[in-house]
Order: sequence, then C-alpha cells, then structure tokens
Amino acid sequence: MNHRSETHPTDGVPHLRTPPFVAPQSFTDADAAVAHVRQLYDAAGGFLQAELNAYVRTPLDPDATLARVRATYPLVRLRTQRATRLPQARVAGRLSYGFVAGPGRYETTLTRPDLFADYWREQFRLLLDNHGEPLDIGLSNEPIPVHFALGEDAHFEGELDPLHRARLADVFDLPDLSAMDDGIANGTHTPPPGAPQPLALFTGARIDYSLQRLRHYSGTSPAWFQNFVLFTNYGFYVDEFVRLAQQEMTRPDSEYVAFVEPGNVITWRAGLTAAEGCALTGPTGSPPPRLPQMPAYHLVRADRSGITLVNIGVGPSNAKTATDHIAVLRPHAWLMLGHCAGLRTSQQLGDYVLAHAYVREDHVLDEELPLWVPIPALAEIQQALEAAVADVTGLEGAALKGVLRTGTVASTDNRNWELLPDNLPQRRFSQSRAVALDMESATIAANGFRFRVPYGTLLCVSDKPLHGAIKLPGMADRFYRERVDQHLRIGLRAIERLRAAGVDQLHSRKLRSFAEVAFQ
Repeated sequence: MNHRSETHPTDGVPHLRTPPFVAPQSFTDADAAVAHVRQLYDAAGGFLQAELNAYVRTPLDPDATLARVRATYPLVRLRTQRATRLPQARVAGRLSYGFVAGPGRYETTLTRPDLFADYWREQFRLLLDNHGEPLDIGLSNEPIPVHFALGEDAHFEGELDPLHRARLADVFDLPDLSAMDDGIANGTHTPPPGAPQPLALFTGARIDYSLQRLRHYSGTSPAWFQNFVLFTNYGFYVDEFVRLAQQEMTRPDSEYVAFVEPGNVITWRAGLTAAEGCALTGPTGSPPPRLPQMPAYHLVRADRSGITLVNIGVGPSNAKTATDHIAVLRPHAWLMLGHCAGLRTSQQLGDYVLAHAYVREDHVLDEELPLWVPIPALAEIQQALEAAVADVTGLEGAALKGVLRTGTVASTDNRNWELLPDNLPQRRFSQSRAVALDMESATIAANGFRFRVPYGTLLCVSDKPLHGAIKLPGMADRFYRERVDQHLRIGLRAIERLRAAGVDQLHSRKLRSFAEVAFQ
C-alpha cells in the first residue's frame, strides 16, 4: 500500500489529506486479521511521518490556509446475532473473557502491532471460536495524533521554528485528552444510540498515551515490559533484583534471555544465540544520567512471561500512575512487595502480611472506583503467595503461621497518620480489623480490580509505631539487609507458581462485570 494522499473537502475544513481509502475486509482467520491490521497501521503511520517531514521542510506563509492531514487507527468489528456462545466452544467457555455479552455490533481501535500482535491474535481467535462470525478489519474515524505515529525517541518539536510550532495543530491531529478517558474501564461508558459497544477497555489513543507516559516514568521502552509485574516501595528490592538478574544472566540454561535496566541497557544471557537475540523486539540504549521517577527493570523471557520490577517509591499517587499506564499492556498479574507498619502486638519485625482485604484511605481512586466497591482477594494469587512463603522459608504448619499473617491491610495517603490528634486513624484501623498499614497496596489492588488485572499483596513488617518500634535509620538499614533478599525471592517464586499453573486460570470472573468487554 503506498502513501499517496487523497485531498477532499470536509465540513468546516477546506481540504483534508488522508491515505488512500481501504474498504473493510472480513476475516475468519486470526493470523490473517492481525496481518491486515498491521498493514493498515503501518500505512497510516508512514503517511503521517511523510507528511510531517514535508511540513517541517516547507516554508510557511503565516496567512496561508493550510490543508489538514489525517490518518486514523485501524479497528476490529464483530457483528453477532447470537445471544450465547457456540456450544462447541467448550475450552474457551471456561475463560472469563473472549466473548461478547449479547447480540449487537462491537468495535475497538487498535495500535502498535509491534507490541500487541500476539495479544490480538489470541483475542481474535477466541471471538471467532465463541461466536462463529467473521471479524471486520478496517479504518476507524479515530484520528492518530501525529506524536503517537512516530518512534518512541522522536522529538521533532525541538526542530520547529516558532511559526511551524504554532501552526502544527492547524495541520495535524494532536493528542486529545477528551478522547482518552477511562469510562469503559470504570463502567460509566454509555454509547450513544446506534453506536457500537466496546470490545476492549482501552482505545488506540488511550493506549498510545499510556505508552508514552510509561516510557517517561519508567525509563524503559514498553516493549520490554513483561506479563508479570512486581511493585515495590523501596530501592533495596531493586538492588537485590539487579543482583539476582545479573546472576541469572550468567547461566546458559536460564529460562530468561535478557535483563533490561533503565535507559534500555540490556544484559544478554550467556550463550544466547544470534537467532534468539534477533527474536526479541525492543530498543537498546545507554544508562541515563539520572534515574527516572519510577524506574523499571525487566527479566525477559522470549514469550514475554518474564518479570518486571517497578520501584514506585512511597505513596499512592505513584502507585496509581504506574498501574494506570501498565494496565494497557494487559499483564497477567501484578503483585505488591513492600514494607508496612505492623498494627498488632503479636507481630514481630520481619513477619509477613498476606492481604485478604483492604481499607482504602489513599483517596486517589475515589472518583474512578467508589469506596463502596469491594476489592476481593483472588484465590489463585493468595494460594501462590502463601505457597511461595513456605517454599522459600522452608516452614510449614504452625511454624509458617508464626511468620505469615493473613488479614486486612489499610493504605493511607498520610505518612504521619500516627501524629493526628484524638487517635482517630487508629480507631478506624482497629474497627476495620487491619493488621498492617502502608501507602500503596490498596491503590495497586483497587486499580487491578478496576482494570481487570489480577493482583495480590505480600508485605513485610518493618516497624510497629503503635508499640514503640518506630522506624529509625540504623534499625531500618539492618532490617532491610536481612529481610529483602528473602522477601524478593518469595515474590519471584510466587510468579513461577502462577506461570506454571497457567495464565488462563488467573483472569478471575471476580474481575469481570455482567456487561463486560470481550478482550482480556
């Protein structure tokens, strides 16, 4: 497909240049459908890049009327008259996703086939198997913002003179935040009469926006993110993860093929063949002059089922930001590993807390997810974490229960909650039966619930402020050195267990509503 543009009048716009029109095509084969999406997306991106290059090189008359330039995202559409899935789709029928709720027209826009081709292939296959109807692949009416059509490291605006910069919006579509809200995920989206129902939680533009933000905050390309994510709130965990990952890269028989650090700095596994290296897609780089706000580290498997560790730092705002953007990558699970305040006299420093409920006093998600929405524990995650504690510590029975407490975790946005007058926070935490308190876990769990990403929390008691054991520098440093290694190994072991059990069983029906999108 060439990039010859078409010029034609539109309402309110003198001229609009677009790529050549391509009529929608129907597909009954998932591979062929994905290939056509890639063709449409590449043509749109190539067209915008060519037009931008021409715009940058062409002198402008400040009084001239400029033609608009537009390319749109590809879309996938399912039309079905069936109220139920096909009876022969028994294997897919066990999943909580891969089908639509009833008759109608369903659509979503698509972006970045380099990242999502395998994901689409699986979603398309499930729709075809479940409904027996072809999928239509075509061009949508959703414009691709010119910034999103360029490579991740393209920064063209610095090369523009003031006039070209001022008139950029007259020619190209720029990111429109009004088209990127989370109404679908929040359950508040109501299509207007005659409009299609959504097939996915995120539109193409919303995904592109998060991919840009993710690279900015994490310091690595989204291409390196893996399908299992660990969050932590202390740099000690990063140090230990880096040490273990570098050690893993010395093993020629390791299941991991690369370790990627901020700046897209890659350490390849010893003995990696050229073919294995070429099969991995993602940019390489150099160490950044300073770490980003929430640095990410990736222990990469060839099938992207490896482990990503993100140091979100302290506080619910960062926890929400990170999960808001990582969610578009549709990971199979994310887990919180961090430190907490123990609230019970029976706890000892170094004990573990497995969260089975959350008190949400973080406030950052109150508008998106009302406080009356319960955040359930997910059995598969809970079992994997408890078993991982047993595996790593070697404890069982009463001895295991002596170091592992299951209970409610409270998350607050006030780091100095214990200094508030009248002991009101303490009273609330006592009434909630909370056994531990931190500033991130409830946010990560709530956003997992909101975005249908399986979640779990395993914390380590690092202080007991209600009982005189406050966090002091010397004590904290000694504790961190002694406990972080074991805690991190437990998290890694839990992911190994989840992966071995099969990811299909992870995506619980507890995370799906009765009017749910089809895509995982």
